[in-house]
Amino acid sequence: MSPTSVRSQLLQPLAWIWLLGLLAAATGAYWLARHSANLAFDRGLQDEVSALASKVTWSDRGPLLDLSRQTMELLSWDLDDRNSFAMVDADGNALAGDDSVPVPNAMVLRASLSQPRLFDAQMNGEAVRGVVFSVSSPMLDRMVSVIVVETTRRRIGLMRDLLLVIVMPALALGVVTFGLLSWGIGRGLQPLRDVAAEVERRPANDWRPLPLEGVPQEAVPLIERINTLLADMEQAIALQRRFVADAAHQLRTPVAGIRVLAQALDAELQHGTAAASGEAWRPLLSQLGRATDRLSRLIGQLLSLARSETALSVSAEHRRLDVVPLVRECAEPLVLEGLRQGRQVVLEAPEAPVWARAHPLWLGEVVNNLLDNALRYGGPHITLRVQGCPEGGARIEVEDDGPGIAPEQLSHVFEPFWRGERADLRNDGGTGLGLTIAREVMLRLGGRIEAVSRPELAGLRFTLWLSDDSQDGVLRGESQ
Repeated sequence: MSPTSVRSQLLQPLAWIWLLGLLAAATGAYWLARHSANLAFDRGLQDEVSALASKVTWSDRGPLLDLSRQTMELLSWDLDDRNSFAMVDADGNALAGDDSVPVPNAMVLRASLSQPRLFDAQMNGEAVRGVVFSVSSPMLDRMVSVIVVETTRRRIGLMRDLLLVIVMPALALGVVTFGLLSWGIGRGLQPLRDVAAEVERRPANDWRPLPLEGVPQEAVPLIERINTLLADMEQAIALQRRFVADAAHQLRTPVAGIRVLAQALDAELQHGTAAASGEAWRPLLSQLGRATDRLSRLIGQLLSLARSETALSVSAEHRRLDVVPLVRECAEPLVLEGLRQGRQVVLEAPEAPVWARAHPLWLGEVVNNLLDNALRYGGPHITLRVQGCPEGGARIEVEDDGPGIAPEQLSHVFEPFWRGERADLRNDGGTGLGLTIAREVMLRLGGRIEAVSRPELAGLRFTLWLSDDSQDGVLRGESQ
């Protein structure tokens, strides 16, 4: 279905309103023209029949109609409209004039004694308008009726002329009005066409905001929203490019280490004795194992980040679940790891279920990443806390008493590969993607994640919020 232009959407309702108004005006004009034409011609017929009735005389031989030559010419002066007359007795028999003139019924004849009566009839297959006027003898008990009829040609022509005089100006005015409206709408939409033409002329990598000069006020919010989307797209592309560059840089380091270790191991195999080379292999193999572990972890985190952008896009994959056993299960391996390191990891959770809508696999990934971050960079005490929210849903906190993050750097904590100042000198096995994955997953789940550090608390705390309503969760996730 092809889209409808704004001009059509504006003009079509106006056109229907105008057509209905024109139809009503034409109907009113037709009625007015018919009434005016009938009134004028009927008055003329009544005058004619009155004039003829005044020529009726009574004698011993009966009624006579004394018409002069001038009167006869007056009755037939209009060749376009046929006039005929007759004088008939009470029984309808023609006494004078044209015997083909239609005679109305006896009731109309009797009613015309006091004043002329109008009637419609057919004469020689043509519609005629007639008038009858009856007169009675002052001495004889007799009555005669004078009838004058004429065709309706002239009155129909007059009605047509009046109708054209009334309707044609309205029609012409409507055409001019719609022409001006169409021109005005086109002129008002021209700035939008200019914006569309500029977008079409721009190259694919031009993300500058669209101009607002001359744009109609009603379209300004739309253009501003498009400019916001362009700015977001430019930022997303910049982040993507940075992510690719950082990923390439991060992958280069373990790959280079593996290559160096492989070359050293090859040299030992070629030049060392079996016993000596066996002792020399162990540190090389240990370093090689750590490098491959780091490379494997980095690739796994990259895959997790890529999957999180699509795997949680369908809300049907989310379900309502009790997050307490889920958090307890996914945190258990890291709690044991913390105990081996001499760290204290405490889980604070209520006995009652805490319900929220989530994805069990990906929520576990988030909690694992937050605990892993706390074990790598936090202090000796780590607290994992699960609480229910008064409005429904769950609140999960991971808090440590480590050095925390400086306030000016807190906004970068969720950026890919960001691990604080001089992260390139660290050898902690981190990838800089765990918190990025956590944020992405929470957004897809319709929740949110926040980080708070010193001076609000002694260390660093991450807080997760999950909704207990699927629709509310999806909408909040899309609005982030």
